[in-house]
Amino acid sequence: RRQTWEIISRVTNDVALIQATLTGNLITLLGHAISLAGGVAMLVALNWRLALLLVSVVPIVIAVAGYFSRRLRAYSTAVQDRLAEATTALEETVAGIRIVKSFAREPYEIERFNGKVDRSFQAAMARVRARITFVPLVSLTVFSALVLVLWYGGTQVIAGHMSPGSLVAFLLYATIAAGPIGAFATLYAQMQEAIGATRRVFDLLDAVPDVEDAPDAIPLPPITGHVRFRNVDFSYEPNDPVLRQIDLEVKPGEIIALVGRSGAGKTTLVNLLPRFYDPTRGSVEIDGYDLRRVTLASLRGQIGIVPQETALFSGTIRENLAYGKLDATDEEIVSAAIAANADDFIRQLPDGYDTVIGERGFKLSGGERQRLAIARAILKNPRILILDEATSSLDSESERLVQEALQRLMAGRTTFVIAHRLSTVHNADRIVLIEEGRIVEMGTHQELMALNGLYAHLYSLQFASPTTAEREPAAARPAPSEELAGAGAGFPFLPRWGTAPGRGAGR
Repeated sequence: RRQTWEIISRVTNDVALIQATLTGNLITLLGHAISLAGGVAMLVALNWRLALLLVSVVPIVIAVAGYFSRRLRAYSTAVQDRLAEATTALEETVAGIRIVKSFAREPYEIERFNGKVDRSFQAAMARVRARITFVPLVSLTVFSALVLVLWYGGTQVIAGHMSPGSLVAFLLYATIAAGPIGAFATLYAQMQEAIGATRRVFDLLDAVPDVEDAPDAIPLPPITGHVRFRNVDFSYEPNDPVLRQIDLEVKPGEIIALVGRSGAGKTTLVNLLPRFYDPTRGSVEIDGYDLRRVTLASLRGQIGIVPQETALFSGTIRENLAYGKLDATDEEIVSAAIAANADDFIRQLPDGYDTVIGERGFKLSGGERQRLAIARAILKNPRILILDEATSSLDSESERLVQEALQRLMAGRTTFVIAHRLSTVHNADRIVLIEEGRIVEMGTHQELMALNGLYAHLYSLQFASPTTAEREPAAARPAPSEELAGAGAGFPFLPRWGTAPGRGAGR
């Protein structure tokens, strides 16, 4: 819904503006309020008629303040919006600096950022123009009232109804009272600007999460990993379904491979398990519990995810691993790293487990980051595991180490493996082929190849050589299993589980 740095800008820039307005002006406001109250009291005591004449301009001041308050709030909101846009542009440029340099787009990015800054400047100038119009206008109104008091008081002195000394004293206290009124105008303008920022902050705080605990949600007890999707439909936008009539039962400890074309709905399906989204229709159950009836913390605490793009923080390796279990001991952290084939490279770093890995772990290679993610998942010890193309972008040596670590991680756990390379999933207990949001084929690799349906077609597209296929007679071509042994056996992390009876294509 919102860009990352737009949210950060609301939490930092907008809150800083509100904080500066409140803390910097409260003491000043209190002092001016005391001066104004004392001055008004003396004015009433000296001559209530002149005091009433002076107060008669208050409705005019209120009308002017009301007119400018709406504009000041709108201008302040615009300034904060433009500042967020500039901050987002800067963050995107810094994060993608290598791409910027590789395409020699420095001038373009400078021009783009300058454009954002210029828009922010123009919005700020509009706010300043409104303020420098509002404050003098209020001061002019107040001092016009003083001139009116001087004229009327002078007539009273000439008529003998008032002494010159009383008029001078009244004007002195009126001037004392007028000073705080002018200051109040400035403070009022600043408060209106802060209100504009406050609206942006509360708009963020009041945002309703897509998924939250039900009022009667209960903690999910320790699970075995039995998963059931019951006639699940899901859509991000109305009338645009992504998943349709998904009905799938997964037994504890079973390894399920989800395959299909890009955009078929594989990742969306597994995202329903930790309740990143709720199904539009149907239900998702774990051990018989409808996920909408259990607390998010108890659910997500028993699910581990190893994504394709590893998310690491800028702290130490120890801190990143302990993220999987905040109270983990050093022995547990080291054991998890050993199981993930990460201990050796960690100990070769200058500070070992206390090495700071930099923002997003940029000091580490892709394979090293992935092994840390696996170690973190091992430390969490989940009953359900989700692997989203965990080795797709690794070199052969890194892939081998990650495969070994994944094999240890998957042992005894219900596992969902998302894969685009079909060679990586042929030893899964079941392969589920998703096409346009529907399960169209299901079974083992051998069963689906024998079915000669869409899975077999996709497999042949990935591994068959067109020129060779055209030249070779059919009898000379290797059987699918032989092709698999030669070209598709590059990902042995899936254990060679026996095929359970009755698991066939299309079930």
